[in-house]
Amino acid sequence: MKAVEVSRLRKVFGEIVAVDDVSFYVDEGEVFGFLGPNGAGKTTTINMLTTLLKPSSGSAKVWGFDIESEPERVREVIGLVPQELTVDDELTGYENMMLQAALYHVGREDTRRKSREILEFLELEKFAHKKVETYSGGMKKRLEIGCALLHEPRILFLDEPTLGLDVQTRAAIWSYIKSLVREKGVTIFMTTHYMDEADSVCDRVAIIDYGKIRAVDTPNNLKSSIGGDLVELEVSEPNGQFGESLRVLPGVLDVDMNGAHLVIKALRGEEALPAIISMLVRSGVDIRRVEMKRPSLEEVFLSLMGRKLRDFEGSREEVMKRSMTLRRMRK
Repeated sequence: MKAVEVSRLRKVFGEIVAVDDVSFYVDEGEVFGFLGPNGAGKTTTINMLTTLLKPSSGSAKVWGFDIESEPERVREVIGLVPQELTVDDELTGYENMMLQAALYHVGREDTRRKSREILEFLELEKFAHKKVETYSGGMKKRLEIGCALLHEPRILFLDEPTLGLDVQTRAAIWSYIKSLVREKGVTIFMTTHYMDEADSVCDRVAIIDYGKIRAVDTPNNLKSSIGGDLVELEVSEPNGQFGESLRVLPGVLDVDMNGAHLVIKALRGEEALPAIISMLVRSGVDIRRVEMKRPSLEEVFLSLMGRKLRDFEGSREEVMKRSMTLRRMRK
C-alpha cells in the first residue's frame, strides 16, 4: 500500500511558487526523507499533506484519503511533529499527553494506559509529573513525539525533528524513531538538514530545490549516481599550473581546486591515487594531507544544488504574508 501519493502538487504564495508540480509516493512502513535547502518547499509540502494548507493545484492522498475532500480522515491516521515545539511548558509531561488525547477524542482509560507506555518507551516516565519547563530540549522533543503517537497514527510526519539538538540527543531521538518503525510499524515522513541522518535512517529520499523534486531514490543509488571516489588533498603551494596535468591522468574524472584544497573525483580512487601523488611530487608540490572517501549523500546534495550560498527569494511582504498564513492555519 502507498502511505502517501502525491501528483503534481503545487502551492503559490503571491508571486512565490513554494511547491512546484511535485509528484512522489511513500510506501507503507517506509522511512522517507525529504531533503532540501531553506526555502526549498519542504515544510510547505508537509503542511499540505497534513491538511494545514490547501494546495493551489494538484492532488495528494495520505493512507488512501484525499487531503482536500477528506481532511478529517487524513488527520485520524497521521501524527505531526513540527519544527517548533508545541508542548505547554506550564503543564507536566503527563498533562500535555492528556490534553493531546482530548483533542483526538481518545478515551480517558486508553489515554492513561497509552501515556504510560509511550512515556516509558521514550524514557520519560520518571519526569511524567514534572513541568515541561524543567525539561531539556531533547526531552521536550521526545515528549512532542510521544504526544503525536497517542492516537496510534499510521504515518508520522517529522519536520526537522533533531534541529538544534546535540549529537547524543540526536542519536537517542533516531533510536526511538527506528524503534517506532520496527516495533509499531509506523511509516515515517521526515525532513532534515543532516545528511548523515538521512543516509543512515531513510529507505528512500527525495531532494527538492526551488519547489521542484530534483531526485528520488535510495541513498545508495543516489550516491552511486554521481560516480567515482573522492580524493581530497591539502598542498603547500596552491597554484593552478598542475590542474590540467591532473585532469588527464587515467581514471581522473574531475578536479576542483580551491586554494590549497584539492578535490579530485576518480573512477577508482585507490588506483588513481598513486599516479596523483607521483605527479604532484614531480611538480614540486608539498602534500600535507591526503584523504580518500566514497561519495556521501552530502556530495549528492551539493552536486545537485551547487556549493554557492543563496538567499530566499521574495519580497519582505510576501515572506510575511506566507508566515502569517502558516500561523493561522496551524491555529
